[in-house]
Amino acid sequence: MTTRLSLESILVPAAEQVSCSIGEESSILNLKSSVYYGLDPVGARVWTLLRKARNVAHLRDALVDEYQVEAERCGRDLLDLLENMLAEGLIEVRGVQV
Repeated sequence: MTTRLSLESILVPAAEQVSCSIGEESSILNLKSSVYYGLDPVGARVWTLLRKARNVAHLRDALVDEYQVEAERCGRDLLDLLENMLAEGLIEVRGVQV
């Protein structure tokens, strides 16, 4: 069963990963699968924001403030990225903010 994220989902990086910044980008190694992932500057910013447990709405709002993007489009694109990260085991859902 695939977990569907919402703006209220609280996320954190998975325990079984390591990451590092490379300039404006980031690289993540999933320790379970031994697969590396690369994040562009926007993805790297999302990853940096995820270092503290945050809900998706907070992440979206931070990106909207930093980049010239519509909140609706940002939310859709962000949910796509986060659902991919979740499917690859890079992040975990810690709950839902009510």
